[in-house]
Parts: sequence; C-alpha cells; structure tokens
Amino acid sequence: MSLAVVFPGQGSQSVGMQNDLAEAFPVIQETYAEASAVLGFDLWQLITVGSEEELKQTAITQPALLTAGVAAWRAWLSQGGPKPELMAGHSLGEYSALVCAGVIEFSTAVMVVRKRGEFMQSAVPAGEGAMAAILNLDSASIAGLCEQVDQLGVVQIANYNSPVQTVIAGTSAAVERVGQLAIEAGAKRVVPLPVSAPFHCELMAPAAQEMAKLLADVTFNSPQIAVLNNVDVATESDPEAIKGAL
Repeated sequence: MSLAVVFPGQGSQSVGMQNDLAEAFPVIQETYAEASAVLGFDLWQLITVGSEEELKQTAITQPALLTAGVAAWRAWLSQGGPKPELMAGHSLGEYSALVCAGVIEFSTAVMVVRKRGEFMQSAVPAGEGAMAAILNLDSASIAGLCEQVDQLGVVQIANYNSPVQTVIAGTSAAVERVGQLAIEAGAKRVVPLPVSAPFHCELMAPAAQEMAKLLADVTFNSPQIAVLNNVDVATESDPEAIKGAL
C-alpha cells in the first residue's frame, strides 16, 4: 500500500491543538522547545494557554503550524511509522513537508516561516484583508463574482481546494461582498477563514519579493522523500527548483 503525508496550512490552527499528542509522545514538546529557542518565546505555552486571536496572527500561526507538523511527523517516526512515497502541504504546509523530507533544517525553517508571516502581515495590515472558503459553487462562477465587485477592492481566487471548495482572498469589503453574492448564486456555505491577512492574491506581491530575497541565502538539500509542490503540482529533485516553486 502506498502512503502519502499531507501537512495543513493556515486556518487549521487552534489553541490546545496537540495537547493529547504531547501526553503520549515526549517528542512533541521537545520539538516545540527547539522552535521556541529560535523564536525567542515559549511557543508551546502560546498554543496551549494563549488566545485564538493571538494564534491567528500569521507571524505566530506559521511557525506554530510548521512546528505542529514536524512534531507529529517525529511522533510518527518514533512509533516506527512507515516512510511515505510522497509528501505535500497546503500552502505553509509545504514548508513542513520540506523539513520532514530533509530539504530544509527545522531551525532554519522556523526562522523562514516567521519572516514569511511578518512579510505577509506587512503587505496588508491586520483587519484590512480577509479570506473565505466557498462551498458548492463552481470556481468559474466564483471568478465571475470576483470580477463583479472589483470596484470594492482586490478579490481573487486564492486556492482551488477541491471541486466543491474554493477559497477567495482580498480586501475585507470585497471578500464579504463576493461571499454574499455566492450565497445568492447557490453556494451552500461561505466560511470566513481565521487568518490575519489575505494570502495567495496580488496583495501579497511585496511579501513574495521579500521571500525571494530571504530564500536566496537559505540552503536547500535534495529531498529524501518526494514533495508535491503547490504551484504546478509537480515533484522536483533539484534544490533550486524546489526553492523557486515556493
């Protein structure tokens, strides 16, 4: 039987999200301690007793979810879990996959995703952007709705999660209006995402430029496990090609 491992992205975080695992596997808190040493604050305390509002700030969310993914992977390995044929990650989760596949050192990745979060938040101040998942409305119709409300600000399709779930991102007013129109057009549900910035839309262009500069000085290794990227749904063996796909 073939096995694939997929790591989650922003919006999947919650306070207390690995409490049960930590009781069973010491490596969970050990992994958080490693991340905390890089970050300069106690990440484990933040995700166990902090607030949801603080945790959803992208400069916190990103290292928290990276660490959660790596910690879970280490717990899996500690129990003799088999090696997967393939890894992937939803947005930020791609960094988790790359760490677990041996492409990036964990401590380096913690620093990188912390900066990634800071760059993203700097591009759009908190409260000015939003994201929402639209259920059971085709992506072509959603794209048309985005075009209808462009006078309110930027709003674009950010993620094609599945044939029945599409995520939009942009300025808060435009995202809210597309959500309203989507319901009128027959969408089953519109779910605002618990994130602090509108990821994967043109508003993130300044952050993308800063990330390119940062990653230029980061060492990437050849993967020990194939990682499917988000950009073109392909696996790469060349470290520079992997870096370019981020």
